[in-house]
Amino acid sequence: MESQFVSNVRKAAEDSFASGLYCAESVVLALANAQGVESDLLPRIATGFCSGMGRTCGTCGAVSGAIMGISLALGRSEADESVQPSYTAVNRLIREFGQAFGARDCHVLLGCDIATPEGKSMFREKGLSKRCTEFTGKAAEIAARIIYELNEDAGSATTP
Repeated sequence: MESQFVSNVRKAAEDSFASGLYCAESVVLALANAQGVESDLLPRIATGFCSGMGRTCGTCGAVSGAIMGISLALGRSEADESVQPSYTAVNRLIREFGQAFGARDCHVLLGCDIATPEGKSMFREKGLSKRCTEFTGKAAEIAARIIYELNEDAGSATTP
């Protein structure tokens, strides 16, 4: 069951990216929908995180979208609730993503700064959107696996 859940989330994220949504938007949307959450707000809240935090050379948007998806599943809604489940999952996500790609910042992953004309040109010429598809799929996959495992370990009635 886990592998089907994980592969469905990865495919949904990659399909959203291929349809024109960006990395963070695609990942949070795929993770939220897999958890039964649907809202027009989902991609909107992620837009500023795309392209390395709005093309500022920050964290890859796929990682940011995955963090939002993890927080949706494991975050808190009351001040007296623990942040630890979410923080533990986010730490694992970042560690595994970094192991897979050697970095987590957009400009390092791509080898260019997409906020500059030179970087935009390199992005197009080298077909780096294919790399972004890979980052998007992998971030969604890692987050989906973490969510699934933690919900299963907790015996949650809301296991995806």
